Amino acid sequence: MASVKDFSVEEKLVNLHKLQTVDSSIDQIEILRGELPMEVKDLEDEVQGLVNRQTRIEEEINGITEFIESKKAAIKESEELIGKYEKQSENVKNNREFEAINKELEMQGLEIKLAEKHIRDANEELAEKIKTLDAAKKTIAVKDGVLTHKKSELEKIIADTEIEEKELRSKSEEARAHIDERLLYSYDRIRNSYRNGLAVVTVERDACGGCFNSIPPQRQSEIRLHKKIIVCENCGRILVEGELEDKEA
Repeated sequence: MASVKDFSVEEKLVNLHKLQTVDSSIDQIEILRGELPMEVKDLEDEVQGLVNRQTRIEEEINGITEFIESKKAAIKESEELIGKYEKQSENVKNNREFEAINKELEMQGLEIKLAEKHIRDANEELAEKIKTLDAAKKTIAVKDGVLTHKKSELEKIIADTEIEEKELRSKSEEARAHIDERLLYSYDRIRNSYRNGLAVVTVERDACGGCFNSIPPQRQSEIRLHKKIIVCENCGRILVEGELEDKEA
């Protein structure tokens, strides 16, 4: 088997065109998938972010609930102290003791009012947090449904094209093995420059098959001679004659 450097220009052009044909078929499979892989990844990240937010809200709700319970306990404690001081007031011996007990009763009454205010405020905040949590759960359910659908769609496309893509990528690697590094570098650079990935195009109706600019007759004659690699002066794509496809076959 000849090494890459021993291939004639015609053989190099045939191999380049063969590589382009295979790579274009791979491109079609990727177009079929479209933006699905990216959409699935973005949705997964979004759902994870929403789940993390739901967890934070639930933690905040737990914190508010614990705060309310602590204030209820404080009220109960104050009520017990009030009962204790009221009993003591029945056995006071002088005005000084009476005033001290009244002061404690007044203080515990204020503690109860303050705790009740804290509970009201906390309940209002709790109601808002519960609404936010319910909205977050609904959003997650919707996004999860979309994600499941997108994943199913992507998995079906992958399943339908997996064998074909594997065979095409094997052919692409095989074709690359028959092209020298300099040409491969140029081929990949041109391919990456255009959205349609066309680096090698045929001359069709006296025009470049990539940019459709007219190719002078003299230039077309040089292309048919296969003496050197010729590129389109307008778009820089590698030009080959249409009959080259027959020679590939």
